[in-house]
Amino acid sequence: QVQLVESGGGLVPSGGSLRLSCATSGFTFGAYGMGWFRQAPERPREGVAAITTNGTTYYTDSVKGRFTISRDDAKDTVYLQMDNLKPEDTAHYYCAAATFRGSKSPDWWNTFYYAMQYWGKGTVVTVSS
Repeated sequence: QVQLVESGGGLVPSGGSLRLSCATSGFTFGAYGMGWFRQAPERPREGVAAITTNGTTYYTDSVKGRFTISRDDAKDTVYLQMDNLKPEDTAHYYCAAATFRGSKSPDWWNTFYYAMQYWGKGTVVTVSS
């Protein structure tokens, strides 16, 4: 049974930090690209960050320099370190596994989205102003 369980969300003030974790099981973690996407009320789903099996990372422009995605293949876990959080980062954050080998296009999220195979139920991040 495939499981992706996100944790680490919460309420933080603007400028604060959070570290999201996504513990997985039931599939060969090391064979999949991993990513995080978010959904805020009345806003489209947005790809936040992704990491390939060889460690190449991708970020949406609004989080570059503030968020860091990483993976620990020994623990079948992917992380999202979020620093200097802003109110506009408030959203439901989900992790996902995808047959994603990277993208030569700036629109990496489109490639990742259509390669998604599994995703979790998410964790809520709220940033107060």
